[in-house]
Amino acid sequence: MKIIVVGTGFVGLTHAAVLSESGHKVYAYDIDKEKIDAYNSGKREKIERYVHEPGLASIIQDTLNRYLFFVDNIEDIIEGTQAIFLCLPTPPNLDGSTDLSYYKNAVHLLGERLAKRTDQERVVLINKSTVPVGTARMLQGILDEHAVPNFGVASNPEFLPEGDAVERSRKPDRIVVGADTEKDFAILRRTYSRFVNHVRISYIETTPETAESIKYVANTLLLTYISFWNGVGARLGETLDNLDMEDLKRGVTSDSRISKWGSYVSNGAGGSCFGKDIQSLIYQLRSRHQPTELLEQVYHINEFQKKYLVDRAINEAGFNFNNKTVALLGLAFKKQTNDMRDSSSLVVVERLLSHGVKSIRAYDPLATEEAKHYFDPNKNSLFDKISYHDSVHSALEGSDALFITTDWEEFRALADTIQDSVKPPYLVIDGRRMIVNYRSLIVAGYTYLAVGSKL
Repeated sequence: MKIIVVGTGFVGLTHAAVLSESGHKVYAYDIDKEKIDAYNSGKREKIERYVHEPGLASIIQDTLNRYLFFVDNIEDIIEGTQAIFLCLPTPPNLDGSTDLSYYKNAVHLLGERLAKRTDQERVVLINKSTVPVGTARMLQGILDEHAVPNFGVASNPEFLPEGDAVERSRKPDRIVVGADTEKDFAILRRTYSRFVNHVRISYIETTPETAESIKYVANTLLLTYISFWNGVGARLGETLDNLDMEDLKRGVTSDSRISKWGSYVSNGAGGSCFGKDIQSLIYQLRSRHQPTELLEQVYHINEFQKKYLVDRAINEAGFNFNNKTVALLGLAFKKQTNDMRDSSSLVVVERLLSHGVKSIRAYDPLATEEAKHYFDPNKNSLFDKISYHDSVHSALEGSDALFITTDWEEFRALADTIQDSVKPPYLVIDGRRMIVNYRSLIVAGYTYLAVGSKL
């Protein structure tokens, strides 16, 4: 098949690359010429500057210019295309609604081009990104406006966790396809032929509106698991004496009916989906006069987790951040990615600066370059207080406190490194409960403050 993927961010690039492994001719289109040039170079360091996903650069190198093509001009590739996947940004507006301007602009452009095709082959436009329920109908209206012949619209939401997106694309737990006609379902079955009738993978065909809803409900339920443990488990651990958080989690999740996924306490979930999607779902339900109290609490608990450890350090540990140097370990929203969208580190940096810290010494294995865009001193002079380091040891040098915000595996056994680098009195704030042997720090005189535990 000839397939176009519009947008080459995390979702689009991963989807295009894995589709090309199936032998389709996949054209990945983006208006950002520098990004397209980077992908066309085939060089790992240039590809990963934009999207760092384990295994992704290798696929691109293997299929580039054989099955996978990167273009910044869509006119030359419209003819003969059977499926067009839309993998575009859907940022939130201030009221929680979804900004669909990227989608509308792209579909108007596609509508103009598709209306001029010389071939009359069936083409399906497919929403891959998370979009409000009813977006497929909106796209249908735009294409009708341009008098596009012989087209269909579909919803095919992605369920890709960053850091494991390639493997989950190759071996998904389900493929959800929402369309209106057998012609459109047939095109999507060809697209995903290796997954149809698979013994392990659920291939689900439904309406576009149901497919759009499945993504929102799935993401909201996942965030609900996380917020439940932070709103109940963490509060118990921080309030009651002699409570062991790890035993609590094991005891509760030993029940086969209860999800082990999300059964951890942390300084909040980030990334491009959870916060944005639940806000959009709240807006969609409110606009239809439906109650949203549960969703609002799930969202507020998650946002609270991102900021409250600084307050605990002040109120419980008696720590004064003014004119202090803080080592910040972790910038990405989770391990195995350089993505900082909605990361807890963004809130932590803001709160530390508001409390007058002298400097922040930051370290992340992958996200340093990304952080420099978020913390640009040209936009806020306070960001001059942030320095970037190439190791934990370097970040700790000369610091008065440590804040762990990301669950990188190398942070799990930091007790010895901390004791070799800095001496008490010293405050360790563990937002991910990463330091397994934290008791040795307490014995040695360090103050250890962790989410889910009393001081």
